[in-house]
Amino acid sequence: MVSPKSRDGEVRRLLLSLLLLAAWEAGSSQVRYSVPEEAKHGTFVGRIAQDLGLELAELVPRLFRMASKGGGDLLEVNLQNGILFVNSRIDREELCGRSLECSIHLEVIVERPLQVFHVEVEVKDINDNPPVFPGTQKTLFMAESRPLDSRFPLEGASDADIGVNALLSYKLSSSEFFFLDIQTNDELSQSLSLVLRKSLDREETAEIDLLLVATDGGKPELTGTVQLLIKVLDVNDNEPTFDQSVYKVQLLENIANGTLVIKLNSSDADEGSNSEIAYSFSADTRSKFHLDPVNGYISVKGSIDFESTKLYEIQVEATDKGIPPMADHCTVLVEILDTNDNVPELVIKSLSLPILEDAPLGTVIALISVSDRDSGANGQVTCTLTHHVPFKLVSTFKNYYSLVLDGTLDRESVASYELVVSARDGGSPSLWATARVSVEVGDVNDNAPVFAQPEYTVFVKENNAPGCHIFTVSARDADAQENARVAYSLVERRVGERALSSYVSVHAESGQVFALQPLDREELELLQFRVSARDAGAPPLGSNVTLQVFVLDENDNAPALLPPPPPSQRVARWVGAGQVVAKVRAVDADSGYNAWLSYELQEAAAAPGGARSAFRVGLYTGEISTTRALDEADAARQRLLVLVKDHGEPALTATATVLLWLEDGGAAPKASSRLVVGPAAAAAEAALVDVHVYLVVAICAVSSLLVLTLLVYTALRCSAPRGEGACVPGPARLVCSSAVGSWSSSPRRRRQRVCSGEGPPKADLMAFSPSLPPGPISGDGEEEVHAEADLPAKVSNLKILFQKSQAWKISHASQLVAHDAFHLESLVDVSPNVTGHSFLLGSHIFSFQC
Repeated sequence: MVSPKSRDGEVRRLLLSLLLLAAWEAGSSQVRYSVPEEAKHGTFVGRIAQDLGLELAELVPRLFRMASKGGGDLLEVNLQNGILFVNSRIDREELCGRSLECSIHLEVIVERPLQVFHVEVEVKDINDNPPVFPGTQKTLFMAESRPLDSRFPLEGASDADIGVNALLSYKLSSSEFFFLDIQTNDELSQSLSLVLRKSLDREETAEIDLLLVATDGGKPELTGTVQLLIKVLDVNDNEPTFDQSVYKVQLLENIANGTLVIKLNSSDADEGSNSEIAYSFSADTRSKFHLDPVNGYISVKGSIDFESTKLYEIQVEATDKGIPPMADHCTVLVEILDTNDNVPELVIKSLSLPILEDAPLGTVIALISVSDRDSGANGQVTCTLTHHVPFKLVSTFKNYYSLVLDGTLDRESVASYELVVSARDGGSPSLWATARVSVEVGDVNDNAPVFAQPEYTVFVKENNAPGCHIFTVSARDADAQENARVAYSLVERRVGERALSSYVSVHAESGQVFALQPLDREELELLQFRVSARDAGAPPLGSNVTLQVFVLDENDNAPALLPPPPPSQRVARWVGAGQVVAKVRAVDADSGYNAWLSYELQEAAAAPGGARSAFRVGLYTGEISTTRALDEADAARQRLLVLVKDHGEPALTATATVLLWLEDGGAAPKASSRLVVGPAAAAAEAALVDVHVYLVVAICAVSSLLVLTLLVYTALRCSAPRGEGACVPGPARLVCSSAVGSWSSSPRRRRQRVCSGEGPPKADLMAFSPSLPPGPISGDGEEEVHAEADLPAKVSNLKILFQKSQAWKISHASQLVAHDAFHLESLVDVSPNVTGHSFLLGSHIFSFQC
């Protein structure tokens, strides 16, 4: 029978445990349910969707799912009504053993947005396991000489249940010789003893049969029995005796086999064979420990694992060799101490990849759970993340972490991150585990296409073929895939009366710019437009670049006589040598060399018989003057054929016919031509000297500025990466000769791509005098004086303006010079994007070449 005092103590301890459990449940923030073990399939556990604050309609769209740690598929959720129910048989003893607390930890995950809930389902014990004794029959040998109150230890029953269901009470069948005594050593075990209340007499009773019944505290009560067969022996009346009835030992797990656990000491007051003692223990501990039957040494035999068993209770029996043998019993409690022998475990799930580079801070990327089978400090795990990354770990619940975004992302700088999550326990030495997470950054359209420079200058010859490729624009987009696919288009505008798209077009994919029709410089010198580059992102981003297309002149216009000369002119026969008698005027719609005109008399105008002709024409003025004094031998009707020719390649010409009638009428001037013209010649000569001084000063100033600009530009070009020319390659050095002298150009590399047949642009400024054919001069240079007399007035009309736009530019020079014989139209750059022209001023030729 169980003593009332012992049972009251057990009840008080059980009530205290239940109160503590209820208080812990009230303070926990997680959802908790309880379900009895062995519940049938479909048993209601709880309305989990309602308790978690989730709507039934959003369970499926938000991918509601539930995971159980170590619980398998014992529980399931009906997504139609949000009820948590029992899915399969739950055996508490199989799930948690004899642990006082037994719970199934559920992890509920929903997405959009990603949320995780933790649910704990307590499995309540039911009384489904009866008490079980080590055997169905126990034989005890007792000497008849045993004194009253002799105690005979018995092995108690065990119950796989816990709490009240495992609280056992014992009852012994009625006997006049024995009664049952129960002693509680501590909370770990109870000791049963059969106490002799009446002296034995073998002659009267040789054997005694008793029935020991164990009853648990469950409802309904379950019982277990063992048959006790007591044989009363004669002779050996002293039994072995242990020093103490209970031994307590602490042992580290994973200790080496053969390690001594304890040495038991038992003594017997008898002598001889009756005092020789043999030790033995129950069979269930023989797989882990070895007992020396002679010396009582208990040593380690198998693997000791704290995570499997934390406490071993060994029942040791000491039996002497008397006849009959006598025995004593003791209990050895081996407590296993934990060592740090388990590495933390990392589990990464619910990866939300890739993560967009514009994701907000705090975006959850992954869920991480850690666990360690050790206990105490050995089982306390700390998680860390790779340093210097825009992510962090946030603890959500116990050993659960969320990997969240902690900084801004830029795919163009870092396209992916290799993160290392480390879990380290608190043991000494500590153990750790790592897991790698590859986070790919998704692209968003946050970069507009970018051109290498904001403006390009392109040179195109006029009269180009329709569809000619004149330039290629290229923009780079730092984004990826569709966000980096660039399409090009024209920014439409009006060019005069026509649309821009009637002049040029741009290929949407390659960026090639085409001239749709032949260009005419005389109609359009500069075509300026913008090309747009736009990516395929959403929303699309774009940028513009400006193209300045300069149309280069070709010699496609012949000289035109302006105005038409009169049919004939009358000339007095007394006109002296060097006198201007007529003038041929002509213009050319082209520019530069193509518009530079020269005049010459055809052979038909020569005097018959090889005589010296009485007339000549100024090479660049078109003025017809006498070469000698006229006389009676000269025919009255002079027909002069003047050829007007430009300097283009090939040269184009026009022919003017001038009829002169020589008349005898009119009086000669009193003074000779030499005397009349002499003072004017002196004044003209002085004016010409002044002009030369001005020109030398202007040329020196312009040359200095040009040299300084070229030096700065050369230094910048040397320090910058070299561009690639895309124009038709020209010769390394081009030297051209003409009747008026020579000019040369030196090639220079340009960053812009041009479509021009002129080769690379020139970058020289030269001034030189033409090699004029000497002509007869009468009256000490009368012709030159007449031709040069009004040069100061002409020079005052020539304006050269400098302004800085990328570099110095020379522009706005349009003037008929040298008696309107040459039309100067020029746009000259001293920047990397230039062309060149020459102009005639008096008897000097100035060539601006850049």
